[in-house]
Amino acid sequence: MRLTILGGGGFRVPLVYRALLADRGKGRVTDVVLYDLDPDRTSVIRQVLAEQAAGHADAPVVTATTDLDEALTGADFVFSAIRVGGLAGRAADERLALDEGVLGQETVGAGGIVYGLRTIPVAVDIARRVAAVAPDAWVINFTNPAGTVTEAMSRHLGDRVIGICDSPVGLGRRVAAALGVDPGAAWFDYAGLNHLGWLRAVRVEGRDVLPELLADDAALASFEEGRLFGGAWLRAIGAVPNEYLHYYYFARDAVAAARDAEHTRGALVLDQQRDFYARTPDSPGSALEAWETTRMARETTYMAENREAAGAGERDSSDLESGGYENVALALMRAIAHDERTTLILNVRNRGALPGLDDDAVVEVPCLVDANGARPVACAPLADHQFALVATVKAVERAVLEAAATGSRAAALRALATHPLVDSVTVADRLLERYEARFPELSYLRA
Repeated sequence: MRLTILGGGGFRVPLVYRALLADRGKGRVTDVVLYDLDPDRTSVIRQVLAEQAAGHADAPVVTATTDLDEALTGADFVFSAIRVGGLAGRAADERLALDEGVLGQETVGAGGIVYGLRTIPVAVDIARRVAAVAPDAWVINFTNPAGTVTEAMSRHLGDRVIGICDSPVGLGRRVAAALGVDPGAAWFDYAGLNHLGWLRAVRVEGRDVLPELLADDAALASFEEGRLFGGAWLRAIGAVPNEYLHYYYFARDAVAAARDAEHTRGALVLDQQRDFYARTPDSPGSALEAWETTRMARETTYMAENREAAGAGERDSSDLESGGYENVALALMRAIAHDERTTLILNVRNRGALPGLDDDAVVEVPCLVDANGARPVACAPLADHQFALVATVKAVERAVLEAAATGSRAAALRALATHPLVDSVTVADRLLERYEARFPELSYLRA
């Protein structure tokens, strides 16, 4: 089986390869093609993969190319994890927004909007090439903002593009541990959009045990989301939100913490990875060690500003290990390739699963997966306060998609101005001007 990774020089590629090495099932991936426009970064990652493969006689063969059609030809699965503008672009997304007093996180608020405006045209071009060169391939999208990008690609690939995210997986694992239940034996009633969802019930043998957790402050304090949001707020909404909802529920606190920090998250990760990519070629034989050290630094500082604002303390050691999106991707591939039926929380076209949103809206919900792809499971309606936020953010996503498809600057401005975390048309207009001046990729926008 052939897997093509778009963004093959990306820092998280070794997580995917490690999961492939651990897969001992039938019909496993035998060939990995790394596609990236930066051959120097790809060369560094290939060193890491080579060291990971040491001692594995049947390790997947790794090749690399800068030619997209070559990379796609013969692919069974295409894993998309590109970053248009690089980490320097992410750092600029965040800083320009913070300079205007609003959140600039890469998938939430102004930062997520401008990242989408840069990324969607590239993602759509990729979708068109997949449809032309590898029409039978399944595309697994991890490119952020994952829900919006998946929806853009689905307009060309239909249900053969599926978005994945590790946040719901991590949330379910942490909640199960706090409840003392086996996550494999529980049904997680999770619904919303990417980075905007809620765990509304945890059913074990037909009984919802989530109310027991919400009533237990000590148990809530044992995991990250419980500490981030606090027991009083979780009981008020009767659910456990995705960690990214901290940016919405505690917006002023999050902005203040980000502005007080020495570096934005993007700038910090940029520094960490710049050092990794710069020093690794001079250290033959130690690429994997350097990657692992950098990865741990990255994981330790994940959402550090939010934890500081909430007084949530350090991340739990169990959350510093891998086991997130790469294992979701592997489970998804195996389910489709070998009809190994499973249930995963994925980003797919709604098709009536989540009431109130149209069939083509990409949502993040539990899906039944088999050789026919991923089918969303019918969900109970969101609570009014949840749906109001989801509907508003989906309208923002649709404005971003309109701007990317038509070049409408007015649609881009509407996306910024109507986002809940950008509370001023004046600020939105200034932000768009500043983003346009910073990013040549936005030159397609016109009045």
